[in-house]
Amino acid sequence: MERLMEILEEIQSGIDYENCKELVSGHHLSSLMIISLIAELEDEFDITIPAVEIVPANFNSAEAMWSMIQRLQEED
Repeated sequence: MERLMEILEEIQSGIDYENCKELVSGHHLSSLMIISLIAELEDEFDITIPAVEIVPANFNSAEAMWSMIQRLQEED
């Protein structure tokens, strides 16, 4: 989770990632930032994020992203 927080800060600093639950729906992350984030997550955690996983619910909070990462790692 610590590495995820570092990646999020690199993509867009100044957001309270620990508490924000509306990163996408609150427009804190743009679509281009999400594309960059997906690439970073895939590289860092050795996962593939399929298109069906690219939904606001999986990216609205750091917790949701971490859950998705863990789930995708288990599926490999």
